[in-house]
Amino acid sequence: MNFAAQFIYANYAGDGSPRRVGFNDSENDPFWQSEEQRLGPTKQGCSTSSKSTCNKDAPVCNGVAGWRPTLIHPERLKDFGIEEEECLNGKVKTFETKVVGAPEIQLMDPPKTNKKRGSERNAVPPPKPEYLRFEDISAAAFKIQSAMQKTPCTYSRLSKQYGMEIFLKKELLHYTGSVKERGVLYLLTSLNQEQQKKGVIVAKDCSFSMAVAHHAVELRIPVFVIMPASCAQPHLRVYRDYGAMVISYGSTARDSLNHARHLAKENGYLCLEEDDSAVYLAGLGTVGMEIYEQVPKLDAVIVPTGGQCSLLVSTAAAIKHLNSRITVIGVEPEGFPLLLQSLKTGSPVASELYNVPNRKLYGDLFEHSLGTHTFQLAKKYVDKVVTVREEDSLVAMLRFQEFERSTVDTEGAMGLAAILAGQLPELKGKRVAVVVSSANMELDLIRQCVDRALVLDDRVSKFTVQLGDFPGDMAKLLDMLAREDIKLLDICHRRHSDKGDLFKAQVECVVETRDKTQSTQLRRILSERYPTRHWLDR
Repeated sequence: MNFAAQFIYANYAGDGSPRRVGFNDSENDPFWQSEEQRLGPTKQGCSTSSKSTCNKDAPVCNGVAGWRPTLIHPERLKDFGIEEEECLNGKVKTFETKVVGAPEIQLMDPPKTNKKRGSERNAVPPPKPEYLRFEDISAAAFKIQSAMQKTPCTYSRLSKQYGMEIFLKKELLHYTGSVKERGVLYLLTSLNQEQQKKGVIVAKDCSFSMAVAHHAVELRIPVFVIMPASCAQPHLRVYRDYGAMVISYGSTARDSLNHARHLAKENGYLCLEEDDSAVYLAGLGTVGMEIYEQVPKLDAVIVPTGGQCSLLVSTAAAIKHLNSRITVIGVEPEGFPLLLQSLKTGSPVASELYNVPNRKLYGDLFEHSLGTHTFQLAKKYVDKVVTVREEDSLVAMLRFQEFERSTVDTEGAMGLAAILAGQLPELKGKRVAVVVSSANMELDLIRQCVDRALVLDDRVSKFTVQLGDFPGDMAKLLDMLAREDIKLLDICHRRHSDKGDLFKAQVECVVETRDKTQSTQLRRILSERYPTRHWLDR
């Protein structure tokens, strides 16, 4: 309010008619209310018993009974610790009938206009919030730290063999043997109380479902596992041991999944499926925070990926926020290069375009297609994506058993497989962290993988030779193998053969050597003594 307006106040004469006072009025007080505030609510009407000009649209207060309000502004009364009810002049009831003119516009009211300022018209809209922020990952790490162990990131004995400092982040040491426990635990703790009270449902036999079953029971959340009748009994026993309610339904995985969704809709349960939600990604991103803390002066991080690429993008988001100079590399199977092709084309590629190489080995990696959010995060944070063959993954599994004394599955071995296959020569002489994501594989399948890896690594060989039909020829062959310290795994002696000579016997041997050097020496000796030897292809 300007200086002139401060001295203009409404004052009433004895007959109740309004009058104006000038600048020299000694009774002016800035605490008095304005005329409109003092008159209170009024009704429209017209009265002829007034000297003032009659106005049909003027507000009228006509005989309404009420307490007379105080003349001092209530806001000012509060400054002195006085309530408005305490200053009602003895609380005397009055009846007033007044006709006043239309309320005049205050001097300081700004002119109303609908035109926007030029700066507002040209204002840039605020940027969209990031889908996965480092603050979300930090919050997840703080929330799950009491229930989730910090896995070690140890120096590998394979470092000198491959010319780089390799540190293995052993996520296989979790209770269910999978890194997915991190995302699942944060996802379950983020549910509201009503959802936790009703329970959750899972319907796929995978590491994600195992993590849900374990941590839901630990959090006292009812959990139901719907599995088809074809599911292996050892797997069902694992879910029961965790404390989940296992229900067999249908003959295929699709039948059990549809039934789980139906139960969730009818009973209010929450059907959990692995996806690219921000909460799940934030829990997985805690791996990157731990790696950065455990390995100083880190140069690169290698993460296995496939399908949704959840672990890769969440780890990359955390690593790049802490140090943008650290290289993040994703590794996926050669027969299913979903992320690599998506980055080349600039948009997510449907998983239906590729055939899964081996569902027994890569079942968990290809349950879902690449999501839009994970693809955008991969474009932003991932520096390089390479592919590895199935043979390289099997040999990497063998290296884990020999040098690290641990058993991993093909998904957990893919990071080391990229180094073994020579896909990353730029990492020579650098400090590299490799995420070993999981170790969930059936025992008989592990045995088959190890046997196949020994063959691929030239440790197990199979050959045939022709021996004469004379006493002692077989003994000479076995004596030669014993002198060379060759382990004989299997032998087959065939006297009658369609392609063999009449007086010759065909002998088939399966042998195991220590390394490639011993295998090369065995081949040289056999070629010298048995010109008819034949090595069978791997």
